[in-house]
Amino acid sequence: MQGGWEASRSRRLRSSAARAGTGMAKNRPSGPQGTALIYDKDMARVRLLWDDPECAIEVPERLTSTYARLCHRGLAQRCVQLPVREATEEDLELVHSPEYVAVVKGTQTMSREQLHTLAQQYDAVYFHPSTFPCARMAVGATLQLVDAVLTGAVGNGMALVRPPGHHSQRDAANGFCVFNNVAIAAEHAKRRHGLQRILIVDWDIHHGQGIQRAFENDPSVLYFSWHRYEHQTFWPRLRESDYDVVGQGPGRGFTVNVPWNKVGMRNADYVSVFLHVLLPLAIEFDPELVLVSAGYDSGIGDPEGEMKATPECFAHLTFLLLPLARGRLCAVLEGGYYLQSLAECVCLTLQTLLGDPVPALSGEPVPCLSALESIQNVRAAHAPHWASLRHENSGPVLTPSTWQGDTGTPLLGAPSIGTTDGLKPLLDKVLSCPSRSLCTGIGLAVPDSASSLNLPPALLQEKGVPLRQEEEALWARLDSAFPQDQALAALGKPLALLDEILTRQVRAGIAVSPTVSTTTVAALHRTLSFEAPSRLLCVTLGDLDIPEDLRDDGRTLLLNIGGKEQPEAARSPTCIRLAGREATEPGTFLLALTSLILPVAYGFRPELVLVVLGPGCGLRSLDMELLTRLLQGPAGGRMLLLLQNPELPLVEALAWALVGRPLPGTLGPFLPASPEQALAVKRLCRQLRQDWPMLQVSVT
Repeated sequence: MQGGWEASRSRRLRSSAARAGTGMAKNRPSGPQGTALIYDKDMARVRLLWDDPECAIEVPERLTSTYARLCHRGLAQRCVQLPVREATEEDLELVHSPEYVAVVKGTQTMSREQLHTLAQQYDAVYFHPSTFPCARMAVGATLQLVDAVLTGAVGNGMALVRPPGHHSQRDAANGFCVFNNVAIAAEHAKRRHGLQRILIVDWDIHHGQGIQRAFENDPSVLYFSWHRYEHQTFWPRLRESDYDVVGQGPGRGFTVNVPWNKVGMRNADYVSVFLHVLLPLAIEFDPELVLVSAGYDSGIGDPEGEMKATPECFAHLTFLLLPLARGRLCAVLEGGYYLQSLAECVCLTLQTLLGDPVPALSGEPVPCLSALESIQNVRAAHAPHWASLRHENSGPVLTPSTWQGDTGTPLLGAPSIGTTDGLKPLLDKVLSCPSRSLCTGIGLAVPDSASSLNLPPALLQEKGVPLRQEEEALWARLDSAFPQDQALAALGKPLALLDEILTRQVRAGIAVSPTVSTTTVAALHRTLSFEAPSRLLCVTLGDLDIPEDLRDDGRTLLLNIGGKEQPEAARSPTCIRLAGREATEPGTFLLALTSLILPVAYGFRPELVLVVLGPGCGLRSLDMELLTRLLQGPAGGRMLLLLQNPELPLVEALAWALVGRPLPGTLGPFLPASPEQALAVKRLCRQLRQDWPMLQVSVT
């Protein structure tokens, strides 16, 4: 009998041989697959017919005003519009009992009094003569979206549906939810499409106990939910919503509950949980489909959530999920009761699904102590079940009320959120200023020999710029082995591309040089001489050193993975090294990516990321693509990749990653870091966490 994480890993990797055999796809699609949007105004027919303060917030305008905002912003017009179908009763019975389906079906002919009497048998629910057809449409729209994504008709998409679903259970309506849209979709994906690994991410502010109960014994579905809990005092007030409830039987470890024990959680809290809990587990699980129970009552201003996450936070959450499952992500509307906040959050989510650069994340990059308590507890509860957490050595916090007094850093001077009345001026400011669109062009500075590569269309080819006097001197000093007349081709093209990025004529690009070390130094000098101050994150992979005069200038953060060890005196919070060739091995690198690289990047908030593939880097192409995708988030997509000529074949893969194309293959089978390497990563994170609070995973 296997125990602990080995048993869980064995179940997760039943088909690892088949997955490993598929490897990387040989051919990538030549054009975008598109983003689907499913909406039908008929789902707005249901409305409350009697006085009920608890249910009064679930109004038809949740749907209609959100769709109107999408049209006003031009987002709906950019999507593939799919028709809505009504789910069959057979579809509904994938999760619900025939008897319960019959009860809901009977509401079509009930009087107002009969509907009211039936609703009182359930918790926080109302019925209408149109409830059954509308609820069938909500399920049908979700299934349409899943079918379109899994058949390749579209790449991803969103279903604006009503009524919501994540609370409804096999035999009961609950919390405005009639049929469990996402749970039915997951079961449908397994039975019709043969999927074996589905990730459900529930970012609604209420615990989706209906989804949890549907799959608590099922290792083929990894269910992640964060929710207001406040030590079991917030609805639905269930013991099963706490961090130590991890699933049952073969499903142990596949239910992940993150209880929020205070209100006012901010962007940094949400992103920290994704980086330190969800992403490590999701990468190890390697899902074939991601379903998002997209509830926006977790956004700023919502009277149910009382949280402070601003709309762009949901862009980042979506962005962090997109590299999973080859980009096959289906977002399905759940809660959200402050209409302006709901509409903006949906807009930012859909904008990200469409491939637009994510806007900068506002607020201080410092998770509050209550969030750290939750992170610590969840990681401790799941360490026995997941290889990616098996080196976790912090136990659960035994005094759950320790940090109740922590209020965190206020967002834009915001008062404590109780109702939207006192917050309206702030909310109007936050929600009425959609982020400025960044340019989306991608530049290329490569040798002519790259013309045979299968590159995305419309890449801008750089011809080079004249070198400045100091750059010519730098070339002569550092690369005297190369003739001076080669400087224009070797250095001029990459610097021309850098100029295009700095002046925002293109968003990102790839440059290839025969001597990447000198080109990196020249690029750093040119960036730091640029008239507009900017924060530059320089990530070097392999054995490449940066001269001392470019360190600790206050604008540059240097992060080296896989280089040589440096003396203790050369280390600083702005010159971070995870040394040794082992650091670029798959298991160690993935651990470093989620626990070190991304948290530091989100803490630094760079305006430009320079990624350099230096000599001696053994990083897999897949890992380089994953790094390229994820590091675009903290910098709003502004990135320059710098490679040496021998890595020319990698240009093709990274060019597709820059334009947002999904990773071509699976992430598995998962290879954990060795105990020694895991300890090295954790030790480095502990050393740096005072300077970079996003590295923290515990309150100790």
